[in-house]
Amino acid sequence: MFQVDEARLAGPLTQPLGYMRRTREWYLGLGYDKPYEWAHNPDAPFTRPSKPLAEMTVALITTAAPYQADKGPQGPGAPYNSAAKFYEVFSGPTDSDPDLRISHVGIDRKNADMADQGAWFPLKALRKVLASGRIGAIARRFHGAPTNRSQRHTMEVDAPELLKRLREDGVDAAILVPNCPVCHQTCTLVARHLEENGIVTVVMGAAKDIVEFAGAPRFLFSDMPLGNAAGRPNDPESQLRTLNLALDLLEHAPGPRTTLASPEEFRADHSWKLDYSNIHQQTPEQIKALMEEAEAARILARQIREDTLKKEG
Repeated sequence: MFQVDEARLAGPLTQPLGYMRRTREWYLGLGYDKPYEWAHNPDAPFTRPSKPLAEMTVALITTAAPYQADKGPQGPGAPYNSAAKFYEVFSGPTDSDPDLRISHVGIDRKNADMADQGAWFPLKALRKVLASGRIGAIARRFHGAPTNRSQRHTMEVDAPELLKRLREDGVDAAILVPNCPVCHQTCTLVARHLEENGIVTVVMGAAKDIVEFAGAPRFLFSDMPLGNAAGRPNDPESQLRTLNLALDLLEHAPGPRTTLASPEEFRADHSWKLDYSNIHQQTPEQIKALMEEAEAARILARQIREDTLKKEG
């Protein structure tokens, strides 16, 4: 956690934010006394490309959720909305533009742009690289990976389902774009499963500590607020450059656990890193209100999850 006096120093703020520590201190401050145990893998599976990128079919995997008009605010400025969460893998066509939102996850609501879908779902940028001939094809479907705190469920249910759908679409490589802290873990675990089964992957993310701790085969790190990992918002050229860096990794990563840091900056002033889940910036009154809000969201999310499991059963 950054201390108050560090806000005046350029050095610490230019380093990647420690999301595991920040999240742990946040929830301890809200009264949850059992810190979450993040997935840890010291090594990673690694599949080398079997063909040139210009011949590959590339798929997108996202943790953003389809807009649901009956689920409350989900657009720019929306608060955390657990009603909009999803707990099953979903798919959608890539020949049209879906309406995906990120209000259901723990993004940086003070700094991340919630309006520019290109900042978290790089389909338009992927179409540009297809037109340039850099990739062979875009898979006919994109896929949604549930943001599941249960690592076991991710590995035993969601990852195999995603692999099945990618194989149905003849996919050679997958680009995974997470949003919140747990999303970063989810996408890393899915990427590991896909690599173990012959599909080349790259995670495009903003939570460096979580992805590297979980052991991603390839990781493009963008020092952006959570929710904007696909490039600077409202800047299509930044998003295209970011995607091309991810494709560079697909082609040229020398081995497992390769991290490439994007040179793209959110803005020259890095003080935005002081904002995300910083319990030390909250008054006692704010903490009390946040505790009540977090508990209500937890109960609602649990009910949605239980209803989903009943439907599956």
